[in-house]
Amino acid sequence: MARTDDRFRSAYNKLLDICSGMEVGDQLPPEIALANQMEVSRTIVRSALQKLDREKIVRWEGRTKTLIRQPEASDRLEPVDAHISAEELEKRFLEWILRFDVPAGTSLNVAQLSRQFGVPAHSLQEFLAGLSRFGLVERRARGGWTLSGFTAEFAIELSDFRMLLEMNAVRQLLQLPNDHDIWQKLAVLKEQHEALREDLEARYHDFSMLDETFHTTVNSVVKNRFVLEAQKVISLIFHYHYMWDKRDERERNAAAIDEHLDWINAMMDKDPERSQAAAAKHLRRSKETLLSSLRGHKHV
Repeated sequence: MARTDDRFRSAYNKLLDICSGMEVGDQLPPEIALANQMEVSRTIVRSALQKLDREKIVRWEGRTKTLIRQPEASDRLEPVDAHISAEELEKRFLEWILRFDVPAGTSLNVAQLSRQFGVPAHSLQEFLAGLSRFGLVERRARGGWTLSGFTAEFAIELSDFRMLLEMNAVRQLLQLPNDHDIWQKLAVLKEQHEALREDLEARYHDFSMLDETFHTTVNSVVKNRFVLEAQKVISLIFHYHYMWDKRDERERNAAAIDEHLDWINAMMDKDPERSQAAAAKHLRRSKETLLSSLRGHKHV
């Protein structure tokens, strides 16, 4: 695993060197050209490009890879000898499904994927067993795993389940005492949403992280291990949906910010009717945009 991770880190640093020789606004070469130049697989190149996109060094949209800032010394990665966390594995797996349009029915090669994601095979087996409870993967009768697929049916079921969980979280949140720390957290979130709305033209890409933080905060009031496990998977999928679908991104994020603020204000006013209505409105719209993004990426 350490050699796999070191190869990624070395490739990422080589990609930073390539970016350092370019001007802001320039386009990076195609993936296959980068793989040949860096002497690594296209899978590693894609992983490195994903990180460049997350670090806002490169904006990666389909085949377009635009340099948006020069790399700094602090961007470079040092070699480490450590296993990735369960959270990082979840993120890498979902990036692989969503970024590369992995179709339903794909057989999952545990040995290959464990190398790709930089984890021991037994850790990946445990991770897939956890995902199977949500219907995203299933174990084959003779061993191995199959991706059930991020289909329209899966998205509908996931969204409906999310609605049940988050509406329950709202009901529990409104019953909390005035000195509970959730009220201060909501006040901070309100300020962050308002600040992002004021600077939306320049910062609309930042909404995906704020969206994840908001929903995680609301759901955090529910102290139930089974609910929390489900919410974690749901949060990851919706978070990557925002990162992955770039169509009308600014307009969608602007509408979602307003919906979040309506929801936050209603909860801070401790108004159950308004809170439930605002939550339902936002969650229905999230379901619609998730389905729309799936159609745009050939999953349905």
